[in-house]
Amino acid sequence: MEMNDSVKVSVVTVCYNSEKTIRDTIESVLNQTYSNIEYLIIDGKSADRTVEIAEEYRQAFEERGMEYIISSEKDHGIYDAMNKGTQRATGELVGILNSDDWYEKNAVERVVDTYEKTAFDMFYADIRLIKPDGSSVVKHSRYRKYATSRDWNHPTTFVKRNIYDRFHYQCKVVYDDWDFILKVRNAGCKIVVLNEVLADFRMGGASNEGGMRRALEKIKERYAIYRQNGMSRFYLIECTVHEIAKAMLK
Repeated sequence: MEMNDSVKVSVVTVCYNSEKTIRDTIESVLNQTYSNIEYLIIDGKSADRTVEIAEEYRQAFEERGMEYIISSEKDHGIYDAMNKGTQRATGELVGILNSDDWYEKNAVERVVDTYEKTAFDMFYADIRLIKPDGSSVVKHSRYRKYATSRDWNHPTTFVKRNIYDRFHYQCKVVYDDWDFILKVRNAGCKIVVLNEVLADFRMGGASNEGGMRRALEKIKERYAIYRQNGMSRFYLIECTVHEIAKAMLK
């Protein structure tokens, strides 16, 4: 039995040459237990079959009564594409699901249920990290005074649409999503966490690439974002610990 689908939810997937993984992503949205969903696929002018594959699902979304929008044009990177998607979204809540990740079947239903009970501005939950060898580990979410991205899981994040009118991704570094989260925190918005696994994340993407030199660059980039958002110099240690933890999970 589906719940009362009273809240419109927009899900945005940005993609580029994602033909190998995007079926799992699309089908996870299509098969949600919640149906008042607007699904926007923002493609960066892929050279492979990404858009063709996405088009194969148009009728299935129509049959479920879900809005299904595909846009394919050149962009200036992943965060430029995310900005395009969030600005085109018309739902009360907006989630961003990358093209190599997927939702648990009841993810949107659990988000809306929590929203109706708490009236959050931003929400996130636990995630299952899928390693290249097929093994997995659950990364739990948490919200506390001490701000660390180790407590946050992007694919499970849903934000009220009007928050995206106030804050955008700055399109500078790979951690612009964390910059967005810190801006929302600093603005005093209501953040709610649910300790249930609502999404699955394939490890090995842009935030997991590179050797020692790239790891040092990422520490510098992450640290700069903390500092730009008013955090202390102590966060240099936080950034270093974070990169070490990611390396251990590979």
